[in-house]
Amino acid sequence: MYRYTKAPSSSQGTPSLRHRTLIAASLAALLLAPQAPAQDKKADAAEKDDAKAEGKSDKGEWPPLPADKTIAQTAVIGGKPIRYQATVGKLPVYDGKGKKIGEVVYTAYVVPGGGAQRPVTFAFNGGPGASSVYLNLGAVGPKRVQFGDKGDAPSDAPLLVDNPASWLDMTDLVFIDPIGTGFSRSLVDEDATKKAFYATEPDVKYLSRIVYDWLVKNERLRSAKFVMGESYGGYRAPRIAYELQTQLGVGVNGIVMVSPYLDPAATSGSDALSPLPWMINLPSMAAGHLERQGKLTPQAMAQVEAYTRGAFATDLLAGRSDPQATARLSARVTELTGLDPKLVSRLDGRVDEGTYLREVHRDDGKVGSVYDSNVDAFDPFPNSAERKSGDPILEGIIAPTTSAMVDFITREVGWKTNARYNALSYAVNMAWDRGTPDDAPVSDLRKAVANDPKMGVLIVHGYNDLSCPYFGSRLIVDQMPRYGVEQRVKLGVYPGGHMFYSRKASAEAFKADARALYVR
Repeated sequence: MYRYTKAPSSSQGTPSLRHRTLIAASLAALLLAPQAPAQDKKADAAEKDDAKAEGKSDKGEWPPLPADKTIAQTAVIGGKPIRYQATVGKLPVYDGKGKKIGEVVYTAYVVPGGGAQRPVTFAFNGGPGASSVYLNLGAVGPKRVQFGDKGDAPSDAPLLVDNPASWLDMTDLVFIDPIGTGFSRSLVDEDATKKAFYATEPDVKYLSRIVYDWLVKNERLRSAKFVMGESYGGYRAPRIAYELQTQLGVGVNGIVMVSPYLDPAATSGSDALSPLPWMINLPSMAAGHLERQGKLTPQAMAQVEAYTRGAFATDLLAGRSDPQATARLSARVTELTGLDPKLVSRLDGRVDEGTYLREVHRDDGKVGSVYDSNVDAFDPFPNSAERKSGDPILEGIIAPTTSAMVDFITREVGWKTNARYNALSYAVNMAWDRGTPDDAPVSDLRKAVANDPKMGVLIVHGYNDLSCPYFGSRLIVDQMPRYGVEQRVKLGVYPGGHMFYSRKASAEAFKADARALYVR
């Protein structure tokens, strides 16, 4: 689900947006400081101990994963009972010489009898380093565990219940865990693993092949096919669709991008000149303030967006050459964010996300989450000049999602393994070769849609998300061609944050918008 980002800056810092090269699932408070050599040795030793505990031999060989396992289940979805088959399975990854170098584990939910007439959706989360558990047990799978909303706690019982907003009543679902996440694993050494799996280009290549292999294995090449990605998965989704379309010969009917990290190039440049990072953040900050006042509406946000595109950008670019412009800017930003006017004035109206998340809750001794600014937690170091705590949502989701998924796979399905399940792998994220930020996702999206006049696209966000702010996608969509059919690429924005689907009403609205994409 996430796209990793750097830790939030202090109130005097520069915005972390400018550091947004291809880093997470959106995870702004990871505090991933470089380790000293001694710490690296300890980490390596711990990793070897973990590997031995999971059954890896002294020669570095893993024990075989279990055979695919399928069970029958039922869930009440949309008010009706749906019977389906839940499968935990694996697919091999081969290199160019035919050597097996990895195994990808997936979880599939299939309604029997649909055959080629039934759509199938392939879902990916982000990171890099996140498994697919968040879309599976949080958004569209037939069962869900509560996480990511205000009031949720790591100690909450990881109990699965029927998901009334699941998409299983309109599409089969295949949740894919990239190598290094979930139970998916590399079978080669560290250097070969990085080269084959932990970089933007090979990631798209092998995951596209996994989609192809699942379709062939399950005889579903004639089904309508959809690709879904959240956060960094939103970077993957359009690129995988284009790879399938042009290199593997598999047409894709639709793409769904959830809180996507869609255009690294837009926010990776210098904030010294570009107004885009400030523009992309401001509406989400304003949405958080409006929600706290009980005034968040599409109409109110339309006014914020109009200001951001117009007077805000103009006054921002004027800079110190026009003191009156800076004063206007600071006054309006103060009004929109609810922050202390002296603080905003001191920052010349340029409020970075770290400052916003800490200052907006400071009177309560709390800090907000970059994934939803209105989900907060107590600040363990309130007197520190800089924030030293993790993210309230990030640190609250790992326990319930990991426990629920491992319990489902090993106990309910009976796919037995003693391997570690990685809902979020920091090791994968730190090893990732991010390359040079560019607009590859947007470029591939444009080409994929242009190639297929029947393809539809749905991009969705939560208003309060500051890890992947919705306004960036708004600006991107508004610059795309019309493709001969109005609104082939649609944008939906709902109350909530990065995981807006944790809110019942937003999950239902998301499904309603998606149904229009599937039922055409």
